[in-house]
Amino acid sequence: MRPITAIGFDADDTLWQNEQYYRLTEEHFVALLGDFAEGAHVSERLLEAERRNLSQYGFGIKGFTLSMIETAIEITEGNVPAKTIAKILDIGRDLLSHPVETLPQVEDTLKALNGHYLLVLITKGDLFDQERKLAQSGLGDLFDAVEIVSDKNATTYRRIFSKLADGPERAMMVGNSLKSDIVPAIAAGAWGVFVPHALTWVLEHVDAPADAPRFRQIEHLGHLQGVLDEIRSA
Repeated sequence: MRPITAIGFDADDTLWQNEQYYRLTEEHFVALLGDFAEGAHVSERLLEAERRNLSQYGFGIKGFTLSMIETAIEITEGNVPAKTIAKILDIGRDLLSHPVETLPQVEDTLKALNGHYLLVLITKGDLFDQERKLAQSGLGDLFDAVEIVSDKNATTYRRIFSKLADGPERAMMVGNSLKSDIVPAIAAGAWGVFVPHALTWVLEHVDAPADAPRFRQIEHLGHLQGVLDEIRSA
């Protein structure tokens, strides 16, 4: 009996680029408020708003855009010009149309695993945006199931891997976020394979569970098959 029968994959910054577009949008936002506050202060207040609003708006572009508007109102003490609000809405909409750029080794790896494991895309964020990116990536047919969730925690992974596969103990989660993809998957009983990305949102930073027996780290998805071979032969 194979030790792993199902593999979950994160989407943003695991399969395709994402954070770089948020960084560019934040740069535009900081420039818009340049007459009211220094750039570092604007970014700091925006991060505070994002952290504060996660429980209400969730993850994704819409919540990010609302946090930018809220930050602009706070920094200007309610005096932000209407045209500035309009520009913030414009750069938020631009995020919803950014191109989908898949990361190295992604397509080849998924094609090699397809048919040998149950492949599940597990991502959080705006429903429409994640569906758009998956469709434009051309990777949709390589997955057996897609789960777009409001948050990722141990309960999420237990539910998904129990519903779709042979339970978390025979599943693996692959992603670039230790906080969302790796730590909770391991807590649920699954394997967690961390694929670092050069850009990771600060609110996704936690320490790696280096001592966990089911934790692995690879440079890119092209190394995933080697991890699977190692686990199977152990």
